[in-house]
Amino acid sequence: MAFKIASSPHLTQHNQTHTVMQRVLLCALPGVAVQCYFFGFGSLIQIILAISVALLCEAAVLFLRKRAIKSTLNDNSAMLTALLLAISIPPLAPWWVIVIGTCFAIGIVKHLYGGLGQNIFNPAMAAYVMLLIAFPVQMTTWVAPNSIALHPVGLLQSIQYIFTHMPQASIDSYQLGVDGISMATPLDTVKTSLSSGLTMQESLQNRIFADGLPVGWLWINLAYLVGGLAMLKLKLIRWQISVGVLCSLFILSSIGFILNPDSHLGPLVHLFSGATMLSAFFIATDPVTAATSLKGRLLFGALIGILVYVIRTFGGYPDAFAFAVLLANLCAPFIDYYVKPRAYGHRISH
Repeated sequence: MAFKIASSPHLTQHNQTHTVMQRVLLCALPGVAVQCYFFGFGSLIQIILAISVALLCEAAVLFLRKRAIKSTLNDNSAMLTALLLAISIPPLAPWWVIVIGTCFAIGIVKHLYGGLGQNIFNPAMAAYVMLLIAFPVQMTTWVAPNSIALHPVGLLQSIQYIFTHMPQASIDSYQLGVDGISMATPLDTVKTSLSSGLTMQESLQNRIFADGLPVGWLWINLAYLVGGLAMLKLKLIRWQISVGVLCSLFILSSIGFILNPDSHLGPLVHLFSGATMLSAFFIATDPVTAATSLKGRLLFGALIGILVYVIRTFGGYPDAFAFAVLLANLCAPFIDYYVKPRAYGHRISH
């Protein structure tokens, strides 16, 4: 039997990296389809643009590093990074936002550390945070879901908004047709309402919510949940990280809601708003930047859930998964060091 030495991701199955990445991409399709249904063709345009830029950027970097281009591009890792970043940003963000973010994710976060298996941060989330800090207006302006918008965004309008400059009046009509006010996400709407002195019940009366749950985002999260369960079924990911994320977020949000329902969101809103299911199954489970041991993965996921709740509730950013994942990436080596599997017949000493 040959003993193969390779860098991460270390896969327990006999599938090659490109096969695993391809299956993850396929499992994300239900969520992408539902997201495009509620937010229009903008998300699809961002995905196509991001994947094109990612492949070109990776080829250029590989050429400069004098590495094999075709075999590396075929591992589909750049495509997955581009997809995760594209579906995380607002659908009608200007084209240069996704171009800058994708180049940063591939050229800096991934290849500056040596390429696939060597990066210490999740490339898509690192790029998202960079874009959020550098371009806060473009990164926090979402359109209203098509089901409640007075002017749903069509294909031609999406292309015009992404690649050209639109008058501000036209932009406002697409951002939120319900009341003509630009918006971000349901989580941001609640945070803004609470800071204005409204109670939680009053905040949930906004038309972006229906029966206390976010319009559109509920179904998007359910679709990514289906894709995540499919990945678990196919053994593409381990269950510990996803369970750690969702359970810790559910427990903390339940405690906060019970103690003070007037200023804390309920657990269902936390679980089915923003990027919760996408992050719990498709982002936090990245085998390169996550903890590796069984207990370590549970702690890693729980840490992300705790950080998300703390930042959402007490921080300035409504959806905190990108920051939580990056902070957990920093802690992953320490978690693996202190939560080692006990060697048979030996006592672990620190």
